[in-house]
Amino acid sequence: MKFDFKPLFKEGADPFSDILGQDRTKFQLMSALLMNRHVLIVGAPGIGKTTLAKNVARLLPDMEVYACEYNCDLKSPVCPSCRSGVTKGKRKITGEQRFVRVQGSPDLTVEDLLGDIDPVKALNFGPSSIEAFTPGKIFRANNGVLFFDEVNRCPEKIQNSLLQVLEEGVATMGGYSVDIPSNFIFIATMNPDEVAATEKLSDVFTDRLDVVHMTYPDAAEIEFEIVRSKGSRLDVEFPDKLLLKTLMFVRGLRNHKDVQKKPSVRVSIGLFERAQANAWLKGRKAVSSRDVVDAVLSVLSHRIELKPAVKYLQSTHDFLVEQLRSFEEDTQEFASGDCL
Repeated sequence: MKFDFKPLFKEGADPFSDILGQDRTKFQLMSALLMNRHVLIVGAPGIGKTTLAKNVARLLPDMEVYACEYNCDLKSPVCPSCRSGVTKGKRKITGEQRFVRVQGSPDLTVEDLLGDIDPVKALNFGPSSIEAFTPGKIFRANNGVLFFDEVNRCPEKIQNSLLQVLEEGVATMGGYSVDIPSNFIFIATMNPDEVAATEKLSDVFTDRLDVVHMTYPDAAEIEFEIVRSKGSRLDVEFPDKLLLKTLMFVRGLRNHKDVQKKPSVRVSIGLFERAQANAWLKGRKAVSSRDVVDAVLSVLSHRIELKPAVKYLQSTHDFLVEQLRSFEEDTQEFASGDCL
């Protein structure tokens, strides 16, 4: 079974409304999904890669399936129990309920993806019986989305375990001499700049994927909308003009010639939330520039990194203090919160 996205991708419609902006990324993703291609979304942390993948799952229609661990379609069941008529129950599930997440990490195992023997079932059915097999996340994502976050953080053997199912839509269980179909959309993510505790993606693995690049918000106005919609709020007013200047400060750091590791949108949301908290703790109803400044080191200092030629001459702390001086000078009108 293939997924039909044509009715959702009509000209002029934006099916990925959970993400603001990113028009080029959305276009590339729609193009890949129309042909049921597997996708690797490449981009910096905190720009919405996971949100975009979840949005894809929400586009999938509700399905009536058998009450098994494989989400078996009533018309074409894939698991042994449903094929043999043992499974009797049925249920209706949404696309979001068919979103299965795998978190890339060095301790992830092949059994996590494919499945393993259940000792209790093995006692009842025998250790070599297919009934003793408990399906992994590949099969739990059947008729849904298998989302592999930070795929380059897992060992190469994990990549190898995905090769057959990405190419053929079938996973061969060696101990059972049986092929089990699994129909899903595979969406993986990775941060191209991260090198610590990561693995190189093999050519045979990436050859099965289309790469879609995702960037920071194109304009400050878009980031403004993201922060306002995603950030938590207290009973404190954050003036629009001050928030825009705060975002311009963050965006300026992203483009600074001495900054190697750039601040993500999570930094913008963090400053929005912490500045409100600072104002509230001081008993004020409006955020001032001092509230923003007081939050910067806590929110930002560990989320950026200076280039090697710079960080041996200046610490991140001193660099931020220097950058904040110009920010404070530019926002003096907000110092007391009287701008309202």
